[in-house]
Amino acid sequence: MSAPHSTWPQANQRYLMAALGVLRTRLEARLDGHENADGQAQVEADQEFEAARTALPAAAALQTLEAIFGLSPFERDLLLLSAGVELSTVIAALCARAQGDASRTAPTFGMALAMLGEAHWSAIVPAGALRHWRLLELGPGTSLTASPLRIDERVLHYLAGIQHLDERLDGLLDRVPASAGLAASHQVVADRLARSLALTAKLPSRPIVQLGGTDRPAKRGVAASACVKLGFDLFGLAPDGVPLAAADEDALRRLCDREAALAGLALLIDLDGPEALDRSRLHAVSRFAERLRCPVLVCARDPLVGQRPSVRFDVNRPGQVEQRTLWEGVLGNGSVQLATDLDSVVNHFDMGAESIEAVAVQLASDPETEDASHVTLWDTCRRLARSRLDDLAQRIEPRAHWQDIVLPAGQRGLLHEIAAHARHRSTVYLEWGFASKGQRGLGISALFAGPSGTGKTMAAEVLANELQLDLYHIDLSQVVSKYIGETEKNLGRVFDAAEEGGAILFFDEADALFGKRSEVKDSHDRYANIEVSYLLQRMEAYRGLAILTTNLKSALDPAFLRRIRFVVQFPFPDAAQRADIWRGVFPARTPTEDLDVEQLARLNVAGGSIRNIALNAAFLAMDAGGPVRMADLLRAARTEYAKLDRPLTAAEVGGWG
Repeated sequence: MSAPHSTWPQANQRYLMAALGVLRTRLEARLDGHENADGQAQVEADQEFEAARTALPAAAALQTLEAIFGLSPFERDLLLLSAGVELSTVIAALCARAQGDASRTAPTFGMALAMLGEAHWSAIVPAGALRHWRLLELGPGTSLTASPLRIDERVLHYLAGIQHLDERLDGLLDRVPASAGLAASHQVVADRLARSLALTAKLPSRPIVQLGGTDRPAKRGVAASACVKLGFDLFGLAPDGVPLAAADEDALRRLCDREAALAGLALLIDLDGPEALDRSRLHAVSRFAERLRCPVLVCARDPLVGQRPSVRFDVNRPGQVEQRTLWEGVLGNGSVQLATDLDSVVNHFDMGAESIEAVAVQLASDPETEDASHVTLWDTCRRLARSRLDDLAQRIEPRAHWQDIVLPAGQRGLLHEIAAHARHRSTVYLEWGFASKGQRGLGISALFAGPSGTGKTMAAEVLANELQLDLYHIDLSQVVSKYIGETEKNLGRVFDAAEEGGAILFFDEADALFGKRSEVKDSHDRYANIEVSYLLQRMEAYRGLAILTTNLKSALDPAFLRRIRFVVQFPFPDAAQRADIWRGVFPARTPTEDLDVEQLARLNVAGGSIRNIALNAAFLAMDAGGPVRMADLLRAARTEYAKLDRPLTAAEVGGWG
């Protein structure tokens, strides 16, 4: 008899072999024709089985599996018989003997009906536990009863006391590790989530858990923390890992549910990725999640739609006070310089614990960085925040400065005001208390209106340089989709990705979305207005600066304009302003000769065209082997005017020679 202190793996192994011993003696008795005899071998096998059962410190794997899947005694013995041929050459030989063929060592259902007690036909039907849960596999044969039966490899290892992820799930599922340390606010959410999972575990239809909010990395940490608390092993499944074919989806679902039963698996499906999911994929994921029996958690900003109940937990980025605590924890707070740096970083960047730790790691690994100076810390935060947005929008490297832009004093003053709002947003809203008066309208939004080439993009570059922020160009004509609801999803991904770094979002061609509010005649009119309202709502809530551009302000609905904080009109430059643009258009290293700025200013074109003419003239001069002269500019002007489909008048170029 086993010692009382035997470990579970040893005791489980003994129990399994004892159960096989009982099965073997009964098969031998049946084959020898004296199955009703109470032989010595059978008595000894029964005694060893009872001793092994008594010595168990916890339920054996076979007992647990029998209870989990509700196996009948016959189903249990059929599973045990299939395991026996893999573990015991004696039982394999008995199966071959029973079938009168030395090569047929795998049992069949017909053999089991004849050899095992309490037999019933329903044990082998597809809806029965053995086949539904893929505990047994039915091999090829001439009939159902003659087909060989084989125990599933994962189940065999489980009976032997060995736990591992089913190899068919390996590569599809990734273990979600427990977070080394959650922010305090996130730990509160994790504790609430754990309580919810525990309370709903016994319900007939376990609710789907939706993790919403803005902090995508923290959602995984919160989910893992809650699962660890309950003894679940959390694995992530990418949306594209869910098969579109119903049969393949059903097979994957059964494997996941079986793994949940055998090893306490919980599943996390992340729909927050930057990649847009098409409708067929979303439908497949929704169907898959709806039918799962195991605990399933879905990361998604938008509410889930389905018949199965769901509960939602929002995991947002920590507030500024908590973010500062996290920064001090990873960087240290002994430096006065660092404290000053953190004031500006915390006021602008909206980072979660994982991103803050990643910045600290990058700083520590940079051989040129000896301390967390302001520029280094700020720029490292900018670089880290780019990773998500670079895939969704075009980053513009800002090169223009205040001295490069030519605008009337009123417009320049408005640009300075926009910069001041962006720079001091946190202080005014939080420290001075304006945020407590309401959250609506706290985003900094601006509309740049004016003809093409009047400096709208350059003004955005100037602001990006002034504020030391990244500038991203989003073409609204490419974002707007003909499919209802897709435009909002496209916009949502852009804003979600930008929140962390507070980049300047430059939405070009607002006319594609912001026409006059039309009378709602059909569903498309209604959804067009919804798209506009959604964009304005996200702009109002956005932590950074969002800029819209239009060539025709009059085409925009005044109701929408009222929700935009700044409207900057970029006028077509007059002669004096064109002269200023010409004075600064050539880099200092460009060779020029006898250029008449006043004469050049007679060209009635905007700044964008002036830069095109200057650049084209530089290439012409280089090809001719001399400096840029008025003749080169005349040729370049003709090319530009032809592109604009405009005549070059004598009033503009008369006297150029």
